[in-house]
Amino acid sequence: APRKQCTDPINRMEDTLNEIIPENPNEAYDMYKVISAITDDGEFFEVQPKFAKNIIVGFARFNGQSVGIVANQPNCYAGVLDVNASRKGARFVRFCDAFNIPIVSLVDVPGFLPGTGQEYNAVILHGAQLLYAYGEATVPKITVTLRKSYGGSHIVMGSKQLHTDLNYAWPSAEIAVMGASGAAAVLYAKEAKAKKEAGEDVKAFIAEKEDEYNELFANPYQAAKYGYIDDVIEPRNTRFRICRGLAQLATKRDALPAKKHGNIPM
Repeated sequence: APRKQCTDPINRMEDTLNEIIPENPNEAYDMYKVISAITDDGEFFEVQPKFAKNIIVGFARFNGQSVGIVANQPNCYAGVLDVNASRKGARFVRFCDAFNIPIVSLVDVPGFLPGTGQEYNAVILHGAQLLYAYGEATVPKITVTLRKSYGGSHIVMGSKQLHTDLNYAWPSAEIAVMGASGAAAVLYAKEAKAKKEAGEDVKAFIAEKEDEYNELFANPYQAAKYGYIDDVIEPRNTRFRICRGLAQLATKRDALPAKKHGNIPM
């Protein structure tokens, strides 16, 4: 990928990133602020900015090296993946791989958008295209999970299961099958119903189980324990870790099995 002389220090710390994630997990923030805080001189060339705004794709530089950025946008539909976002992300990932441009993914995704409209428009097919694009790409791949990364959407957004080279997570990351509120409501439905009938405080019971779920399953240290991420990093140190990772992967040479061509979902 093209390189440019860089005057922006790779070890520049961005203290604003330590406070950018809201305490309320359902509150949105602007992913553009994260991108501008970590890239060289805050520059970012976005591709298709008006289409599928719940995912951001475009080009930036880290220590002068050109990279492609794929990022969920919590400010739009909470950053969920839908048909259009999956198509947009898949095409961009394949473009980067075709021209040997490393891929940096910034993840905050609560899942795939539910509904019959999405099903009729083949959300599974298009989601599989995004998964296929990441899995097929042989360029250096670095993923940083900022907050939510649930279920199938965790897999398709540059997960370790798709052979991403480096997977980092912020301490605020929640990597699990589903969110704590949904999991507690499903797993403890019978107990909650019994407590309600007995006149006990159901909200306090559910809140306790949500905290228990977060501690046991959804925090990044559990994900690191099982090998889903490589390290839990301080948010303000994100730029340095990405720059260092790209330098480590500069000599990466990966090859796909010999075959005529892949069989992308169509």
